Amino acid sequence: MRKRWLCTTALAATSIAALVSVPSAMAAPATEIGAVSSVEPLAPAAVLPGSARAERILYGSTTVGDRPTTTSAAVYFPPGDAPAGGWPVIAWAHGTIGLGDECAYSIAGPGARERDWAYLGTWLKQGYAIVAADYAGLGTPGDHPYLNGTVEAHNVVDAVKAATSHYSSLSHKWAVVGQSQGGGAAVFTARYATEFGGPGLDYRGAVGTGVPAYIEDILLPLGPGVPPAKLPPHSTGYVLYILNGLRTTYPELNIESYLTDSGRYWLDHANTSCLEALGEELTAGNVVVGDLFSRPLSQIPDLPGVLTRVMGLPESGYDKPLFLGQGLLDTDVITPATLAFAARLRAGGQPVTLHTYPTNHDGTVNASLPDSVPFVRNLFA
Repeated sequence: MRKRWLCTTALAATSIAALVSVPSAMAAPATEIGAVSSVEPLAPAAVLPGSARAERILYGSTTVGDRPTTTSAAVYFPPGDAPAGGWPVIAWAHGTIGLGDECAYSIAGPGARERDWAYLGTWLKQGYAIVAADYAGLGTPGDHPYLNGTVEAHNVVDAVKAATSHYSSLSHKWAVVGQSQGGGAAVFTARYATEFGGPGLDYRGAVGTGVPAYIEDILLPLGPGVPPAKLPPHSTGYVLYILNGLRTTYPELNIESYLTDSGRYWLDHANTSCLEALGEELTAGNVVVGDLFSRPLSQIPDLPGVLTRVMGLPESGYDKPLFLGQGLLDTDVITPATLAFAARLRAGGQPVTLHTYPTNHDGTVNASLPDSVPFVRNLFA
């Protein structure tokens, strides 16, 4: 297992509980899928301001190849008494924070703290409990298959199933919201929630912002000298995370064989790094993506098919309403591609609603709230 078990200095200073939570997860055997195996206090860094109760659950889910695994989630409760039938649930699918275990949401909290606390705090004030899955391999055993949408959907659904079974104050009525990587996870969850959740859950719909539609297309031309210039450091980090996700999902591809010695170093380093710190290191190292490759990635047999099967967003099969929010100034995901995805869903008769905002990737999260809050309220009406 390539993962290393570390905690940041900041976390060590804020909570001894955060230091012990990861090894305890490491020792936990895989439990029944969709069932809680243990409950722990959340590290202070992961406690949503305004929540009346906040805990970290370990629960059974699946990873690549439907293999059983233990993963984790943060659960937040609104103040006051639960309504009749229990608090309705918002499943939060977080964006890219990194691949190292110390980056896990339920350990370190959100990467974009001010943005995400404002966003999640709004849902909390609306009277929703929040279940925030870490995704398989983040803070728990194994490697995280980054952008493997089916795995992420299983993790989100199983987190809701586990939380609603464990806490009697939670309703089985739920919706999913997500941003960036989590926007893609929310879309995959929207496609498979009813199937994966079964009759025990009452799935109502989804909200995805900054959804990385057709992100797989950017990998097709990668190879020696392509791209020839430096990308923004977080974009280079995304490429390394995607390559790690492919390596985890399809080890037989031997991704390392397409890389230079430098490429293999950065690939392994990215697998244990949080996004912000990785970006700083890539900047300091003057890393150019095209210099990481020894041969074209296109030499992988059926590369377009491989990528589509891992991260290609489903274009049909949605049985509940789906809200897409896209910033027109977004440079983290390809805005025209996301708009094209929404158009294809509409053309296929899928229940999609699209809203655009004159802001960037981060700004879209909270800019969408005036539209997404009433959208979700209607889902539960």
